[in-house]
Amino acid sequence: MTISSAHWGDLADGTPVDLHTLSHDNGLRVSVTNLGAALVSWFAPDRDGHLADILLGHDSPAAYTTGPAYMGAIVGRWANRIAGARFSLDGVEYTLEANQPPNSLHGGVHGFSYKLWQARHTGDALVLTLQSPAGDSGFPGALTVQVTYTFSDAGELTITYDAFTDAPTPLNLTNHAYFNLSGVDSTTIHDHEIELAADHFFAIDQYTIPTTLEDVTNTPFDFRTAALLGPRLDTRDNEQVTLAGGGIDHCYVLSTAAPVTELPEMRRVAAVYHPESGRELIVSTTERGLVFYTSNNLDGVPGKRGVTYHKHGALCLEAGGFPNQINMEDAEDVVLRPNERYRQITRYAMRVR
Repeated sequence: MTISSAHWGDLADGTPVDLHTLSHDNGLRVSVTNLGAALVSWFAPDRDGHLADILLGHDSPAAYTTGPAYMGAIVGRWANRIAGARFSLDGVEYTLEANQPPNSLHGGVHGFSYKLWQARHTGDALVLTLQSPAGDSGFPGALTVQVTYTFSDAGELTITYDAFTDAPTPLNLTNHAYFNLSGVDSTTIHDHEIELAADHFFAIDQYTIPTTLEDVTNTPFDFRTAALLGPRLDTRDNEQVTLAGGGIDHCYVLSTAAPVTELPEMRRVAAVYHPESGRELIVSTTERGLVFYTSNNLDGVPGKRGVTYHKHGALCLEAGGFPNQINMEDAEDVVLRPNERYRQITRYAMRVR
């Protein structure tokens, strides 16, 4: 594998932004920018060997600072929502940026997805590092975050997250990649099939804040057996589908009985299949939660190659803690303290069948 780096473009203030490409002789390649440590493109073959880009994104760095969708970015300090843009930790109440009033979303208006990370190559890995000072977007503690991308010639993209802090802080990181396995920019995911290793999901309120834990049985959210997405997204008589904006934007609680990968701490938790192309995406993770989002609010977003993205144009599988977990009974599970190490590993593996 080779890793190449090039100047990609400039931000509005003239700050240069780089693009790093991990590539193999067989044509497989993934590109990552140091802006938001974001995945920009992933060229993967169909069953006939034809390569296509399976990620939504933008053509220029500037678009990543103004786009509303967090395309491919690492989001933090807190992925997804914190209710009321506030939380209490060790008896102290903290107020965050309410960038999606009245809540905080994806770390606020100055979250990790908008920051320039320091990038370096280490062997076959791309390592991106970010220093987040105490008080950053309202969060306590000075935090060091390192995200490592590795990409095998078999089409396996592994993202390893490490973090350390000098004071207690909530931490929930994820990658917000938008996948469309057809490799065609203008299509929807209605013809994709998905399987999820989850018996339960969190219902949401009108602000997409989790409320109650629900059994997936006899609901449009049951993907324990692979199912076509189109009929689920077209459901008109389910309040939860309506609250999500006409689709799915819910956190699944991953089954402890999910198949184990070659790494004991990881489990295979999701599989997405596009029958026409034969592309299949398999997701494995160390995490308890998986937010499944079907791009319900994507309509009208400018994308790559001059295409405008539309509702249900892609799907996101965001591994991490639960949205608003810092305000739940098990909040301590998502608190990083000094002398502790935050580590998450999530793998996206592309196959054909």
